Amino acid sequence: MADIPNDRLYSKDHEWVRIDGDLVGVGLTAYAQKQLGDVVFIEVPNVGDRFESGEPFGTVESVKAVSEVYAPVGGEVVEVNPALSDSPELINEEPYGDGWLIRLRTNGPAKTDDLLTADGYSDYINEEASE
Repeated sequence: MADIPNDRLYSKDHEWVRIDGDLVGVGLTAYAQKQLGDVVFIEVPNVGDRFESGEPFGTVESVKAVSEVYAPVGGEVVEVNPALSDSPELINEEPYGDGWLIRLRTNGPAKTDDLLTADGYSDYINEEASE
């Protein structure tokens, strides 16, 4: 897929991670939002909440389903996207831009061993689509 930015890493749960020092931006991939359909509501955690890698931190409700969103890395929530409460459709419109979900502060380097590069994620979703 051509719309997978190279400046971040990806989980097999279809979240993206952009690392900037000890801060990590998290959002849903374009593939995930396409699978969900039109997003109508998003529930995100509070600033100060802590999550381990792989732990659910929120839900996304679309016209098709309600899906949990998982923390691709562990850390403390330092920011949530305030625009999503009034405009959850930003997840569909700009999944890699204004549709980001949360920012985490990690304790030391983010553990990214289980995350995929853009090419690896592209291969993963192509394999998933062919099953």
